[in-house]
Amino acid sequence: MNALVATNRNFKLAARLLGLDSKLEKSLLIPFREIKVECTIPKDDGTLASFVGFRVQHDNARGPMKGGIRYHPEVDPDEVNALAQLMTWKTAVANIPYGGAKGGIGCDPGKLSISELERLTRVFTQKLHDLIGIHTDVPAPDMGTGPQTMAWILDEYSKFHGYSPAVVTGKPTDLGGSLGRDAATGRGVLFATEALLKEHGKTISGQKFVIQGFGNVGSWAAQLIHEKGGKVVAVSDITGAIKNSKGIDIPSLLKHAKENKGVKGFHGGDSIDPKSILVEECDILIPAALGGVINRENANDIKAKFIIEAANHPTDPEADEILSKKGVVILPDIYANSGGVTVSYFEWVQNIQGFMWDEEKVNDELKTYMTKGFKDVKEMCKTHNCELRMGAFTLGVNRVARATVLRGWEA
Repeated sequence: MNALVATNRNFKLAARLLGLDSKLEKSLLIPFREIKVECTIPKDDGTLASFVGFRVQHDNARGPMKGGIRYHPEVDPDEVNALAQLMTWKTAVANIPYGGAKGGIGCDPGKLSISELERLTRVFTQKLHDLIGIHTDVPAPDMGTGPQTMAWILDEYSKFHGYSPAVVTGKPTDLGGSLGRDAATGRGVLFATEALLKEHGKTISGQKFVIQGFGNVGSWAAQLIHEKGGKVVAVSDITGAIKNSKGIDIPSLLKHAKENKGVKGFHGGDSIDPKSILVEECDILIPAALGGVINRENANDIKAKFIIEAANHPTDPEADEILSKKGVVILPDIYANSGGVTVSYFEWVQNIQGFMWDEEKVNDELKTYMTKGFKDVKEMCKTHNCELRMGAFTLGVNRVARATVLRGWEA
């Protein structure tokens, strides 16, 4: 099931539980604005190349819209719509004053030189500069983009509007990026896991973890869990997968992965089939890679008691049902991976104030938000007698619906 169908389904279930009227429900689903632009740039060899750029701005009832910009050859409009909508609910669950957006350019960043990527980013910004802004829509990095991309957007936007560091987040620290932003999603996953385990009378220490994905989120989560005494027994990424039932030495693995661009060939564990990673023996499974990886084919074989969704949409609805019948507790993506957007919010706040925080303050504030977020989700679970995913969706949808009604926007 694709991401849009699943997100719409979750939204509709939440709307039903909340008893929203059908007009309001319909207006909450329709995006505020969808933008499509042609970006033509001279390539290094002098020829011209055209790319399609777009931005879906889903909802701004609770504040400026927020979401990533991805550079990827197959940018599917449905997926972008789903991710923009997901950002609306995610920012509401985290209780930060934003709505959702998402965007990108259909290109293969690996096939473009640095100067071509810079020209493309600047042309994209020229086309969008009137439609984004500090109090309108604040982009961030996503697949195929990073701090450098944000620096180019900031510079190009500032040519039109004066120096505006708060127009994007995920910037280099030299241009007003926040300390702690790099580790934020992984650290949020740690705080979310701690909150869930506490509810069940457990701590991170001594639990066995399996982590699928060893990019930014997976590697930070692994490192922080390891520091807290958790045993990471298997890890995979696009290069391969490794397992060590006594616990992988994470600092050594991080060093290996950095030097060899992946976990493959690491000597501190046995090589296993990456496809089997999700069904390895463990207490806690953390999918931190792609969407749709837990489905009806493998759900029955999953041995974990807890699943923490660090990736966006890793669990199909069919798998959701199978797992909840088995008594597996799933901490949903719209809460579990909201550490990144929460620290993006802190970055925006620091830029607006022109006053930067130290890393300890960033991490302390993040812990406060993640802990409070879990409590709020649990409250909704009690009120509506539902599991965590619906608890999070009803929480997010309810906050957006209330803001919409209070502003007098309902149809």
